[in-house]
Amino acid sequence: MNRKAFERMVADAISEIPDELRDRLENVEIVIEDEPDPALLEDMGLDPDEDTLLGLYQGVPLTQRTSQYGLVLPDKISIYQFPIEDSCETLAQMKLEVQRTVVHEIAHHFGISDERLEELGF
Repeated sequence: MNRKAFERMVADAISEIPDELRDRLENVEIVIEDEPDPALLEDMGLDPDEDTLLGLYQGVPLTQRTSQYGLVLPDKISIYQFPIEDSCETLAQMKLEVQRTVVHEIAHHFGISDERLEELGF
């Protein structure tokens, strides 16, 4: 899939987030990257030859921000195109995976843990 089509898929997934949540996204940038850097995977304790990520939230979740939070770079949500494409066989599967990944990473911005997301089916 070309980058523009993938960007549209991610934009559609973001637009499906309820307004009351989307409006509460604060100081966060959502970017599309080809794939995670191998050094990043290693820093996370993953094997770059065997492991990958579909998305990644890097920043300070809203639940951990204090009055001292300010003058900082935006949080970053990365959506990794190639691993998502590689994990899907059809366009419909890819659309669903993009939606799940976007929701998952935005949930981290709101302070929801991986464990809780798993309980919720993500």
